[in-house]
Amino acid sequence: MKAPVDILVITAHPDDAEYGVAGTVARWVREGRSVAYVLCTSGEKGTTDRALTPEKLAVIREQEQRAAAEILGVREVDFLRYPDQSIEDTPELRKHIVQIIRAYRPHTVVTTDPYRRYVWHRDHRNIGQVVLDAAFPFARDHGAYPDLLEKGYEPHKIKELWFFGAEDVNHYSDIAETFDLKLAALKCHASQMRELNIEDLNEWMRARYRNLAKDSDYELAEAFHRVKLPG
Repeated sequence: MKAPVDILVITAHPDDAEYGVAGTVARWVREGRSVAYVLCTSGEKGTTDRALTPEKLAVIREQEQRAAAEILGVREVDFLRYPDQSIEDTPELRKHIVQIIRAYRPHTVVTTDPYRRYVWHRDHRNIGQVVLDAAFPFARDHGAYPDLLEKGYEPHKIKELWFFGAEDVNHYSDIAETFDLKLAALKCHASQMRELNIEDLNEWMRARYRNLAKDSDYELAEAFHRVKLPG
């Protein structure tokens, strides 16, 4: 069983959290809240380099993710090691996520928005849906997966879900004071930065999160669809 955390971030790939929520994670950690990451894949297909095997890339990307998490102050990083580009909304994965939620017992769960339209990685869409369903009602209800009860995974009621990559934004998080930490954490993903071929990552990132903040009161912001769950 895991030590409980305040916030559990569940994503499909290494670097997803750095793009979507790392500035907010850094602020939460500064405020004394505990954060854990769960990565469903190791992102072993995320390269254009044909000489780099999936096995080698998986090792590299896991190392990059752990380094990024350390910069942000994330307490724990778990890799589930499902195949990259193959995340599906299955009863087996849903049960696995329920088990993880019950193990960590978070107040808030953060994941990718399953309802983003058109151009959106299938893994992002599917893991968002799986996490949403696992969080409510499956993690909450003792009648769901009774065998987990036998293993000590007691039901748990999450208070909030935060979805990044959302088109239906209803919450902004000020990251002006933690932007540098977000940028440093993203730079840890060197294997992916080479794929982007961006001349000035700092300016590109500032423009990206300034644009996300344009409908808020903040200079730089991460944007979410935030859902408060019934008790």
